[in-house]
Amino acid sequence: MKVDKEFVLREIAGDYIIIPTGKTVLEFNGLITVNEVGVSLWNMLQNETTLEELVQGILDEYDVEEEVAREDIQEFLDTLVSGGILAKDIQNADEESI
Repeated sequence: MKVDKEFVLREIAGDYIIIPTGKTVLEFNGLITVNEVGVSLWNMLQNETTLEELVQGILDEYDVEEEVAREDIQEFLDTLVSGGILAKDIQNADEESI
């Protein structure tokens, strides 16, 4: 999975906000504010990554239990998917279903 290049993370007045650019401005209504952990996840999602890599990255950076991290990361990813911000690797998904 990897974030859509039409969305960018910006710091505005001390808050981190995911905003649409280009054509997506017309299709996406709203902004998503993220915390420090969300910024870390966003940075990891700039390159193709897996859920396991995201979980390990957060465990390495923050003092959090694995189960809590996994649940929070999944919730964050679900938000990105529902907003059309996160692009899943279709090729890998196809290979897994074979």
